[in-house]
Amino acid sequence: METVNWGIIGAGNVCEKKSGPAFYKLEHSALKAIMRRDARKAGDFAQRHNVPVYYTDAEDLIHDGNVNAIYIATPPDSHKEYAIRALQAGKPVYVEKPMAMDYEECLDMIKASRQSGQKLFVAYYRRALPYFRKIKELLEGGAVGTVLTVDVTYLRPPLISDLKEETHTWRVKEKVAGEGYFYDLAPHTLDILDFLLGEIVNAKGFSKNLGKLYRVKDTITAIMEFESGVIGSGIWSFVTSEKSKQDSVTITGSKGKLQFNTFAFEPIRLTTTAYTETFDIQPPEHIQQPLIQTIVDELRGIGVCPSTGISASRTSRVMDMILKGTYK
Repeated sequence: METVNWGIIGAGNVCEKKSGPAFYKLEHSALKAIMRRDARKAGDFAQRHNVPVYYTDAEDLIHDGNVNAIYIATPPDSHKEYAIRALQAGKPVYVEKPMAMDYEECLDMIKASRQSGQKLFVAYYRRALPYFRKIKELLEGGAVGTVLTVDVTYLRPPLISDLKEETHTWRVKEKVAGEGYFYDLAPHTLDILDFLLGEIVNAKGFSKNLGKLYRVKDTITAIMEFESGVIGSGIWSFVTSEKSKQDSVTITGSKGKLQFNTFAFEPIRLTTTAYTETFDIQPPEHIQQPLIQTIVDELRGIGVCPSTGISASRTSRVMDMILKGTYK
């Protein structure tokens, strides 16, 4: 296709800045329609972003003849349904992360993609960001020698909305979003480790609800084994004190180590026996834009997107292993 004409199912907060504007700012890309169940909110979004058509029913958007690609930005519980419907309608799909509620749902989506002959992409946009591309370049260039281990720590205090049940967001409702903030945030780290170090083939986890603020797990630990032989560990907690707040990933090799963040984008720090070097690389205004560019390029036949249903399903598989506490 010469121009990718997008339709968005679920034009909520993530579409305001992170993703939405990229669809109409990129060359050979246009935002033709959006869908949101609330007509007033749908109309408001369409007006502010100059979208010509808005719907309150996903089926109407899926079958809009002016739309030839669909972005699904709803909570995870509806990813599978909307993706399969769009794929079966003959349209490629870009779906928010996590890809689905579990690995089995991911496999159903991949099957629908293959049967329809339509491409399936997932919003693990860190794979296309210059910050993480630089880390991959350093690793592949041998900056730390042979990679041996990786250690992940993500700790943060509760949000104000977590303190009362009546203000809980959908992200802590298991039937809508899976296992809470772990399911919302940890996959970004797990996926970027897949991108940087290769497939995680084994994982075991322990998870508990220690804060008692909501019903899903709030504190999770994991050990991981990569196909390459690298071994790793991770800890996530969403009920710590402000003083304990931490967002860090450390990759250790035979000649040094790399330290970086998943979310904070503090300077990448390379430490070897000979020197220390930092790289300050900030994210773009619309953080999903670099990945969306690769999708547009692939759909136009001039590039390849690094985040597909296949790669994203691996991250869901790892989360399933961690949360089930089993070793496979």
